[in-house]
Amino acid sequence: MSRPPQRQLKKLGYAEQHFRRNNREASIGHLKRLSKVVVVCGFVFSMAVAAFAQDPNPNFNEELDQETPQQQKQEAQKPDAKASAGDLAKATQNPVASLISVPLQNVTDFNIGPFDRDRNTIIQVQPVIPLPLGQNWNLITRTIGGLVFQPNIAQPNQGTFGLNDINPSFFLSPANPGKLIWGAGPTFLIPTATDNVLGTGKFSIGPSAVALIQPWKWTLGVLVSNLFSVAGPSNRADVNAFTLQYFINYNLKKGYYLTFAPIITANWNAPSGNVWLVPVGGGTGRIMRLGFQPVNVSVQAYGNAKRPDNFPSPTWQLKFQIAFLYPKKPRG
Repeated sequence: MSRPPQRQLKKLGYAEQHFRRNNREASIGHLKRLSKVVVVCGFVFSMAVAAFAQDPNPNFNEELDQETPQQQKQEAQKPDAKASAGDLAKATQNPVASLISVPLQNVTDFNIGPFDRDRNTIIQVQPVIPLPLGQNWNLITRTIGGLVFQPNIAQPNQGTFGLNDINPSFFLSPANPGKLIWGAGPTFLIPTATDNVLGTGKFSIGPSAVALIQPWKWTLGVLVSNLFSVAGPSNRADVNAFTLQYFINYNLKKGYYLTFAPIITANWNAPSGNVWLVPVGGGTGRIMRLGFQPVNVSVQAYGNAKRPDNFPSPTWQLKFQIAFLYPKKPRG
């Protein structure tokens, strides 16, 4: 059998490369469409849960009455298994409460770069676990990590999917605080990303602190941290990143609440005009029960009022969350 001419072999090679490129681009397109489907499904799910969830505890939907500071402290710090929605609302809005919670989030950042690409954190897990240290102190651990689709903003339909860096934080907090509830400790950034574009490549450490008050139906507070890289490849950019999240929550009847909790970030290593990302906005949520499981469901939207001048960044963000709550049982 005679061999095909050289020109025909080249054509076949070009055809194979074209076929593979089309398949790769189609796969990326499918992944992008899937991330958008996840966003829509998350919204539908949260709305459906809010509409149809049943409350087996007849007292669960009791709203918060005006209470003494001592009553507020007891409810916010040590909600029991029969806690009402109002009790749990105060506890979930307190980052250093004695309440185990496992939030699952879907976060989408829209309109990045010249092709208006969308970055999707398909699932972000943020377990919060309190550990008692004797009678007077608690250690609150919070770890953030997730699966991310990071678009190639220079292309209309390519990107990278995988794990991002893990961010554990530790807060030492008084077990019996006064009107001002606070916690402080170290925060870390561990380079666990499965691809360079999904993480910093640096091991980083820095301080973090939270302070809040909870008068009547309000929760007013702020959480700040700053990470500095201390180890990692020399060819990766150093980390000097500041985060500030202020949170304003107002609790309504039957477990509903309004929330304003934007996350403001600053990259101190960026050139002037490219340091700050400042979102504004808010959302709504509800504390309820799925069967006997207390959950916190919310939807929030934020527009970026201040963005880097030259670095591509999103114009707005949409966030869905369902948090599974495990109230601490009272002693004795």
